[in-house]
Amino acid sequence: MTTTASSTTAPVADARALGLAHYAARGVLEHVLARHGATFQQQIALRAAVTADAPQTPDDLATQVQGSLKADPAGIRATLDEPLAKHLLVADGAHLRPTDAGRELLAAIGAETAPLTARVWDGIPAEDLAAAGRVLALVTERANAELAALTA
Repeated sequence: MTTTASSTTAPVADARALGLAHYAARGVLEHVLARHGATFQQQIALRAAVTADAPQTPDDLATQVQGSLKADPAGIRATLDEPLAKHLLVADGAHLRPTDAGRELLAAIGAETAPLTARVWDGIPAEDLAAAGRVLALVTERANAELAALTA
C-alpha cells in the first residue's frame, strides 16, 4: 500500500512556486507604488540610479534595468523617460542623476513597504532563508544562462 503526502507537507520549490511568490510580493509593492503614482519599472530604474556608485548614462541605466527586468530595451527607454518627465531623474550632461524628489520617493516607498516586508518575512528561520537564498541564486544564474542562449 502506498501512502500519500499529507496536506501539511511542504511544497517542493519549482518554477510555479517561485512565480507565485514573486507575484504575491510584487503585488504588495505595486499597491504601495500606485499610491505614489509610480510603476514597478519606474521604481527599478530610479533605484538603479540612486544606488549607482557613479553617475549613469542612459545606456548604462537601461542596461542595468534590462538586466533586472529582462524586458525589451525599447520599453526600458520609455521607462527611463517617465522618471525624467516627473523630475525624479534629471539629465546632467551625458548622465542621468536622481533628484531630491526621486530620492525622497524611494525613501517614502521604502518606509511604507518596510513593515509589510517585515511581516512577510517574520519568523522564517535563518537556515531556511540561507537555503532559499542559495537556491534562488542558482536558479537565477541558470535562467540567465538559458535566456542568454535563447537570445544569442
